[in-house]
Amino acid sequence: GEARLRYLDGDFQIVTPGAFVRCTVTGREIPLAELRYWNVERQEPYVDAALLIDESLIEKPHGRVLEAAKQAANEIEKARQLASYR
Repeated sequence: GEARLRYLDGDFQIVTPGAFVRCTVTGREIPLAELRYWNVERQEPYVDAALLIDESLIEKPHGRVLEAAKQAANEIEKARQLASYR
């Protein structure tokens, strides 16, 4: 199931045990063994560094911009998955 974590500088603590967390941007499952990117201040995990950087540039109050960025990230993730099946 899904874990709940407390993100620290360079490490994380397991609050609720589980096998994965979900990327804040894409919603993709990230196995704990593969989790490398998160934002300590926002307590949010990311599937890769590019999404961490993109998300950090967008202010939360700008909901429409954030939603557009999430939709774009989802489309990129779908394209990556399609490419990996070929």
